[in-house]
Amino acid sequence: MGSQPPAVDAARALAVAHDVLATEARAIDALSARLGAPFVAAVDLLLQCKGRIVVSGIGKSGHIARKLAATLASTGTPAFFVHPAEASHGDLGMITPADVVVMLSNSGETDELTLLLPHLKREGARIVSITGNGQSSLAQGADVHLDAAVDGEAGPLGLAPTASTTAALALGDALALAVLDARGFSTEDFARSHPGGALGRRLLTRVADIMRTGAQLPVVGVDATLADALIEMSGKGMGMTAIVDGEGRIAGVFTDGDLRRALPRVGGRTDVAIRTLMTTSPRTIEAQRLAIDCVERMEAAPKVQVLLVTGDDGRLAGALHMHDLFRARVV
Repeated sequence: MGSQPPAVDAARALAVAHDVLATEARAIDALSARLGAPFVAAVDLLLQCKGRIVVSGIGKSGHIARKLAATLASTGTPAFFVHPAEASHGDLGMITPADVVVMLSNSGETDELTLLLPHLKREGARIVSITGNGQSSLAQGADVHLDAAVDGEAGPLGLAPTASTTAALALGDALALAVLDARGFSTEDFARSHPGGALGRRLLTRVADIMRTGAQLPVVGVDATLADALIEMSGKGMGMTAIVDGEGRIAGVFTDGDLRRALPRVGGRTDVAIRTLMTTSPRTIEAQRLAIDCVERMEAAPKVQVLLVTGDDGRLAGALHMHDLFRARVV
């Protein structure tokens, strides 16, 4: 059997972790202090790009490059990642003169990237480099160079890319979000880029998308009896029925709560006119409102589980239960 691993020295483990976090925090603070005209130039270059942003890097810098491309794409700037080794074997064909290429390398001398420089320049693409060496080939060959230098890597050995990748990641995020701000990218724009996410559902799903209509909608006329209302409620499973006049306008609502309150008054009779038992001022919402807006109306005192939905003409268009919001994953 192999030897057992040593027991963790809790104090040392925590000391190393604190040192790593402090080192990386200092690297970002130093980065922030160096921001200036080159950063503004890079933002302008990306903002004015008529093509796409192509992000490239290899090794740990490649992972940061992929994340930067994904962040740009999700915040309104068309972008994609190209592996520099693959670019030399055919993927250069994906890069056009209208594109801006962002290259990440801590040393600024990564062979796979420096070999691409003359080809990219000949193609006419503009280049932004993010490196830790302002005198490097990538820094000198780029249209704009962003300085991501750090004093040293974190950890006991100071060898693994840690502070340098953190600095590059933070600088990439700053670049993407500065472009987002300059572009006027809104919360609604973000939601359209993330329709499957929680924010996207909240900002894109409208009441009309999830409300119950047609045969699923419990509704009776204003001349209906309690018996009519009970049959409608039992068949539709919403715990209520809407009451409408002859033109389809909402006259009231009759809920399970209304039934409990009415029973002492009507005894066993079911031929009582529903208009004498209904709630005449039901809570409503417009069909084109965001579904998330329903929550505030439902939770206002007294709380309700169902809202009647009105169309543009003010007539009953549907109904929405709190369970519908849960099924649509709006809440």
